[in-house]
Amino acid sequence: MTLITSTTQEPIHYARHVPVWRGVLSAFCASLIGIGLARFAYSPLLPAIVGARWFEPATAAYLGAANLAGYLAGALLGRPTAARIRVVTVLRASMALATLAFFACAFPLNFAWFFFWRVASGLAGGMLMVLAAPTVLPSVSASRRGLAGGVIFMGVGAGIAASGTFVPLLLQLGVSAAWVGLGALSFLLTVIGWSGWPPVAPATVPARDLPAPRLPALRSLYLMYALNGIGWMPHMIFLVDFVARGMGKGVQVGSEFWVLFGIAATIGPLAVGRLADRIGFGPALRLGFLLEAGAVAIPAFGQGWVWLTLSSVIMGSFVTGTVPLVLGRISELLPHHVEQQKAAWSFATVGFAVMQAAAAYGLSFVFARNGGDYRPLFLIGSAAMVAALALDLATTAMVKKSGPASLQRP
Repeated sequence: MTLITSTTQEPIHYARHVPVWRGVLSAFCASLIGIGLARFAYSPLLPAIVGARWFEPATAAYLGAANLAGYLAGALLGRPTAARIRVVTVLRASMALATLAFFACAFPLNFAWFFFWRVASGLAGGMLMVLAAPTVLPSVSASRRGLAGGVIFMGVGAGIAASGTFVPLLLQLGVSAAWVGLGALSFLLTVIGWSGWPPVAPATVPARDLPAPRLPALRSLYLMYALNGIGWMPHMIFLVDFVARGMGKGVQVGSEFWVLFGIAATIGPLAVGRLADRIGFGPALRLGFLLEAGAVAIPAFGQGWVWLTLSSVIMGSFVTGTVPLVLGRISELLPHHVEQQKAAWSFATVGFAVMQAAAAYGLSFVFARNGGDYRPLFLIGSAAMVAALALDLATTAMVKKSGPASLQRP
């Protein structure tokens, strides 16, 4: 196996061979645990937690946002931690922490206890998001990187689909049983992904000393990705609750839409990654912004089951599909500079996490203050996606006008 360093195209050869597919499988398990389960399994659990009187509706929504606060901390601390401790050790510890958090949440001792473990699961997820894919993808050939990234982030969709399928079944045994079941699944995935990580060559520049690149096109990409943090929140936090309580259809029907969202999120990265390998990551991102801008607004207009199904499929596909697109676009803008790609991805993830956490708390505040009206939440999300599309079009026009100079380091 080879890896291109940050300052040269000369490959480094590793003494121990690890098949590329094993690394992709480990990263898949990491994304499934840290994001697919640790974050998204809370959505089908939310109405049950409220119904079991563990917490009041507004408080339960804030606890959902607590995971995002931890995610931000994990995104900030991931690279500095990996600069001091072996990255594989950090990845394994993060998977183990997320697993432990599931079991801890089975015991709602009080708000502080539950809040702490929701933050801890988010911390693990943030570290896994920042470190897992960049650890594996440099060993994948450029022509297959979109597909490999799609497989890795399929884990997010698989986690959504699994939580939507198994959580309602586990809830028949009680809310605590659902958390324990998720913990058992996470433990199994941790075991599967434990030994597949590739050995990583030392960076020519220590990660903690390498600033995030800020090319003009990258600056726009950072902001576009951050705006997605707002656009995705209504579906990510409120979709099941919207169907279950807002439409009065119950947890079972709400979970069915969550499974649909998860199936789309599972297939989406593969389809989008394959598309990006054909037409480029930039055009694929632009198409995603356009589709999402319309899809996220659909629930606000009450257009019926067919339209709500379409909204769930589109948003599910791009909630996971956009991640490998952004990572791939970074690799296009910084070819042959792996360490700078990692720095840029970390910076993008932090910006996304900041905006996502702010949006989660902001939308929870709006929801608590507007009497439980879901429509403004989806309209705010749509406005954010329109802003991302407008910024992308403006950046594309600037690049065409300025030429290659707009892609060079200032």
